[in-house]
Amino acid sequence: MRVVAGLHKGRKLKAVSGSTTRPTADKVKEAVFQVMGPFFSGGKVLDLFAGSGALGIEALSRGMESAFFIDKQSKAIHTIHDNLKSLSIADQAEVYRNDAFRALQLLSKRQLQFDLILLDPPYGHVDLIKLLNEISRHLLLKENGFIFCEHDYSVKLPQSINSYQILKQSNYGDTIGVTIYQETME
Repeated sequence: MRVVAGLHKGRKLKAVSGSTTRPTADKVKEAVFQVMGPFFSGGKVLDLFAGSGALGIEALSRGMESAFFIDKQSKAIHTIHDNLKSLSIADQAEVYRNDAFRALQLLSKRQLQFDLILLDPPYGHVDLIKLLNEISRHLLLKENGFIFCEHDYSVKLPQSINSYQILKQSNYGDTIGVTIYQETME
């Protein structure tokens, strides 16, 4: 696993030990960031279900100025800290061990909004529509911001959820589905 582009292009990242996380393939990262960027001029990214932190780190490498990493597994939190430290970008990040829905409430209380939200939950264990509705209810996505959802390829998310419209929906191989929403303030 490595950083695909930007300031830290080619740098290796640690994976979370064990079989509880599933890293996003480099080819998928490259394809989806081409749709959303491919590079950013500042902004905040939220990496929910962060695992190793690879997606949020990719966003930082491509120009996001700060990242929030959330995962409920202690192994994942440890790995994120290691990866941030190895790239000398820990000062650009906040890392929290928490449940995704609880984390959304806490971020809302801090009145945070994000330019990019990355959702890569364990397949079949999280209701993505419920999660997207919670993100909308808490007003966590900035106008024109993006939400990246990685899911089982058989999952078909709706064309729109609240003010989020699908920008791109694709399958990669026979297991990975990706849906990218954009905030369109109706």
